[in-house]
This record gives sequence, C-alpha cells and structure tokens, in this order.
Amino acid sequence: MSLNDPKWGNRGGGDNRGGGDNQGPPDLEELWRDFNRRLSGMFGRNSGRPGGSGGGDGGNRLPEFNFRQFGGGIGLIAAFGAVVWLASGFYIVDASQRGIVLQFGRFQEATEPGLRWRLPYPIQTHELVNLTGVRTVEIGYRGSERNKVLKEALMLTDDENIVNIQFAVQYILKDPQQYLFNNRGADDSVIQAAETAVREIVGKSKMDFVLYEGREQVAANAQKLTQEILDRYATGIQVSKVTMQNAQPPEQVQAAFDDAVKAGQDRERQKNEGQAYANDVIPRARGAASRLLEEADAYKGKVVAQAEGDASRFKQILTEYAKAPEVTRQRMYIDTMQQVLSNTSKVMVDAKGSGNLLYLPLDKLMQVTAAAGVPPSTDPTQVARPSSTPATESAVTPPRVDALSGEARTRESTRNRERGER
Repeated sequence: MSLNDPKWGNRGGGDNRGGGDNQGPPDLEELWRDFNRRLSGMFGRNSGRPGGSGGGDGGNRLPEFNFRQFGGGIGLIAAFGAVVWLASGFYIVDASQRGIVLQFGRFQEATEPGLRWRLPYPIQTHELVNLTGVRTVEIGYRGSERNKVLKEALMLTDDENIVNIQFAVQYILKDPQQYLFNNRGADDSVIQAAETAVREIVGKSKMDFVLYEGREQVAANAQKLTQEILDRYATGIQVSKVTMQNAQPPEQVQAAFDDAVKAGQDRERQKNEGQAYANDVIPRARGAASRLLEEADAYKGKVVAQAEGDASRFKQILTEYAKAPEVTRQRMYIDTMQQVLSNTSKVMVDAKGSGNLLYLPLDKLMQVTAAAGVPPSTDPTQVARPSSTPATESAVTPPRVDALSGEARTRESTRNRERGER
C-alpha cells in the first residue's frame, strides 16, 4: 500500500462493516471517534449530537458516572503499578561490593554479589558498600604538601621540639555493617585516630629520630596504633598503609635548623676521618710494638744463651787448666792472637828469621779481609816487628772470649820473649 494513496487514513464513502474494500488501512478519524465514544460512555455522556446536547433538557443534564467501567480501568492501573512496585525491589551487587538491606531503616541482612531482590520501598531499602576500593585520607595537608593544615601537622617531640609532619593513611573496608551503623563519618574517624596515634608516637621520640633515621619506624608504629584505635571503636575499617609525606621543623626556624644539621654533618665527617686515620695508624703501631717485643725477646734469649755458653766454656777451660796449666795457657794465647790478628789488615813478619824472600799473596789477603768485613789498609805491606812472634798469616776465625787475665798475658809474653832470645 503506497503512502501516496488518497485513501490512506480516509476510506471515503466505504464502510468497514459493509461490503466495501477491507484491504486498506484503518481510518484514523474513525478510531479517534471511537475512543471518544468509549470515554464518554464511561462517564455516561450522550454523544449522539455534536456539541454535546443531550435531549429535551437543553444539555443541562449531568453526565452519568459508570462505576463499573471506571473500576475496571482502575484495577488495570493498580495491577500495573503493583508490578512496577514489586520490580523496583530488584538490585545488582557487584563483585567488589556488598549489599546491606534495611527494613524500615534497621539492618536486616547483608547480601553477596549477584542479582538480588528485596521488598520494595518504603518497606525495605538497600545500600551498596565497596569493600575492595582503597580510600585515602590526608593529615597535615590537603591535596598538595604546600597546602598545609598546621593544626594537624605541628606536633611536640619528647625533647620539647616542634616538628611539622604530613602523612597519608590508606584503608579499605572489612565489615560494611560496622562501617555504616557504628560510627558517624568514618573518614573523620580515620583522620582523628591516625592523628592521635602519630602524636602519641612523636611525643615519645626525639626530634632527630622523627626527622631522619626513624621515619619508617614511626609510620609502621602509627599504622599499628591507628588500627588498634579503629578496632576499639568497631569502625569496620582495615588500615592498609601509613605514608610519611614530609617531616621537617617549622618554617620559622628552618634556616637555623639547616645550620645545625650542617654542623652535625661536619662533625660526623670529621669523626669518620679521625676514625679512618686511627684505623690506619693504630694497627701499624701495634705491629711495630709487637715486632720490637719479639726482637727484644729474641735478643734476651740470645744474650742469655751466649752467657750460659760462655760460662759453660769457662768451666770446661778451668777444668782443663787444672789438669795441664802450661798447655792450656799456650793454647789460649794462640787462640787469642789468632782472634786479634784476624780482625786486622796488617801482615806481621819475623825479621830475625831466615833472610829468604817471602811471598805475600796480597790479592788473597784483601779478599779475606773484605769477606771478614775489615776495611783494607792503604798499605797492606806495612810490617810490624814484634820481638818474639813467629810469622803468621791472618785467617778469619769466629771470635772467642779470652779467659786469661791481664797478669797471665804478661807472664806468657815474657816467657815467649825469653824463648825467642835463646
């Protein structure tokens, strides 16, 4: 059927109830008139004449109300409204949420994620609480560290100093029922509990500990204490983390505090340098002292052993001297002269001996003298003439102790001189 058909919406003289063409669209005007007739019939209005004039009363007759038809319409509307009202009780709980059903404002039940239904309003209502979302509150500042809230940030330490502390608290919900009904303003409760905890910890700590080496420990202790306070008030909140954003002295004394910090750093640097120097010098001094002690002990042992050896040797010589004094004196004299002459570079020649030419191995003598550690003489052929000593060649022998006294030496030399004159 084309929209350009002149019979669209108006069939002309045809009648739907007659034998005319029934294949066309319905007549819109007829449908509208039929709707008006039904509405008028519901209220008992006579629509026989145009203009609404009823009969002989001249149109002054009141319309008759049709309660039967009106009751049927109201029932349909009421049924539709009831369906809509009951359907309003459906609600969806997300996986990260929990549903709290209230009956006349009182807690009824907690629902799990999924499609749920409750009695419609005003009998029951519901609230959705997000349990996995991390919430953050700021203490000492708002939004940025420059936007300070001094009444929250300024705190007194144990050594009577004032510090400016800014920190943030992150938390999640662990019990939606406690979160909704046990406290009014859960975020404010977290702020007050965290501020109380930090003030207590800072009040028991030194200023340097709070500003430097103890910042992480202060945050950990604040988290623990804040959680204890929130559990005591049954807020249903789980503190995730306490983060120290900034900790510094007040702005009024910042310059003086910086100077004090620099002085402390210089002191620590000088202490470290002194400790490094001490670590270098003290071990070396201890090593040198230990070496000297060992050398002293070694020298002591050497001297004692040598003295004991000399004493033992003297006793042995004394025993032999008692047996043969003449032989012992002669032997001791020879050993003594050998020891004395081995330490000199001079060559002694007996001038009274034979006149044969003597061969002096000067190169050998100089080598022996150099090996013995005696500086060579400028004139190695220099001759000394003792009156009674036969010609001898110096030899290097280990030094020995002369056990004869001065008187014995004099007697021995006189006796040898007499023998030479004979």
